[in-house]
Amino acid sequence: MTKNDKRQGINTQLAHAGHDPHGYFGFVNPPVVHASTVLYPDANTLSTRGQKYTYGTRGTPTTDALAEAIDALEGSAGTICVPSGLAAVTVPLLTFASAGDHILITDSVYHPTRHFADTMLRRMGVEVEYYDPHIGGGIAALIRPNTSIVFTESPASNTFEVQDIPAIAKAAHAAGAVVMMDNTWATPLYLKPLDFGVDISIHAATKYPGGHSDVLLGTVSANEAYWERLYEGFVTLGCCAGPDDVYQVLRGLRTMGVRLEHHRKSALEIAAWLEGQPGVARVLHPALPSHPDHNLWKRDFTGSSGIFSIVLNGGGQKQAHAFLDALEIFGLGYSWGGYESLAVPVFLGDRVIAKGPYAGPLIRLQIGLEDVEDLKIDIAHGLTAAAEA
Repeated sequence: MTKNDKRQGINTQLAHAGHDPHGYFGFVNPPVVHASTVLYPDANTLSTRGQKYTYGTRGTPTTDALAEAIDALEGSAGTICVPSGLAAVTVPLLTFASAGDHILITDSVYHPTRHFADTMLRRMGVEVEYYDPHIGGGIAALIRPNTSIVFTESPASNTFEVQDIPAIAKAAHAAGAVVMMDNTWATPLYLKPLDFGVDISIHAATKYPGGHSDVLLGTVSANEAYWERLYEGFVTLGCCAGPDDVYQVLRGLRTMGVRLEHHRKSALEIAAWLEGQPGVARVLHPALPSHPDHNLWKRDFTGSSGIFSIVLNGGGQKQAHAFLDALEIFGLGYSWGGYESLAVPVFLGDRVIAKGPYAGPLIRLQIGLEDVEDLKIDIAHGLTAAAEA
């Protein structure tokens, strides 16, 4: 068995994928290459672009190291590195959508994705339609002759519905549409989208790959059929990530397996505990047997991450704010996947289909690397404050 063999365990792959130390004087980590101009040895090489690296926006040894590591995890033909998770959404949408196209996006999508679709894409003459995340193969009824993209995100942002990705992909491919998936929640450790019929796999590497709340990055991986077009769109847009950020994410990737396992176990323990707490109407975590999509999650996913939502038992903004303001360990802030626990209120006012009903306000919890008992005490303080509000 050779290094980076797919039969090896995931933590072995994470530790070694993307860089061969003996390819660079034996140094364990790859060099951080800061580059714009790349020199050519002669005029003929310059005119034919006849060398591996031609300009900083098109890739460097640093970006190649991360891209190759992600390809090893995803099973993809190629990966691009872009400056943020949102850029990982917008670059493929801009690459594959054209004026006059119709695209389908799950109604439970990450809000900035919706905002981009409702503003820039619509101004460009792209018709955007939102669909029920539970539609499955029924999406065939929504697909038109000009449907070019079916965009999925599973589990859903904030409300954690699980989509039947293979059924959606089958219907989309029958009509010639490209299937994209935002797989940030699961990472390729717990779901490999390309194995389920997805063509373009999207990740906010800001989250678990980075892991320390100090870097912004996105990755987009494509199968063989769509890699060339994705890369051409990436080069055309000039939307490349900086080398220091790429290096930080590659470094974070090495420990993602052990960190994600800790997030998984802690979040599941807290989610199960919350199901029995007064003041909690529902816990929205697909790995819980009580979740309506649990069997679908169990069929496709091999693990769960550290983020889920709870529904308070009645009340409104006053109760949600009381809960949040009583927290001491949990920070109030966006993003997730870092070492620290976070909590934010959930807004569903922009949705057209997947809006509930819910018994009370929703709170999204990111379970960090702290001790579970301390987090339970902190949450209990929040629930008490909400009940007293």
